[in-house]
Amino acid sequence: MRELAAVALGGALGAVLRYLVGAIAIERLGWRPFAATAGINVLGCFAIGLLLGALARGETGGALGVEGPGPAAEGWRLLLGVGLLGSFTTFSTFSHETLALLREGAFGLALGNAALQLVLGVAAVAAGRALAGL
Repeated sequence: MRELAAVALGGALGAVLRYLVGAIAIERLGWRPFAATAGINVLGCFAIGLLLGALARGETGGALGVEGPGPAAEGWRLLLGVGLLGSFTTFSTFSHETLALLREGAFGLALGNAALQLVLGVAAVAAGRALAGL
């Protein structure tokens, strides 16, 4: 139950953060919506790489009070990685998983994963809009 609470809390915070960052980029900085989304995705990718890398190496020490991989690190991964960053942008998780495939030497799977998600994602949006009559 604690795991679900951590993901839910992080998810709520990530959704609000995404909204605020997007609104600031569009309304105050004059960015077009696609540019705001791209910026959010890149920021989320950097953040998940930093977070998961630090947790994996046990280097969050003073910042999160985690000495190494274990239950405390898993709690932070759920709160910040799955919840906050998962809500801020699922693109960060997609990118992390694709990098993991590349590091495993599964280049074909990594390329297939990237191409499949991009093509099917755009196709699914088009199908949804068509079904909605747009």
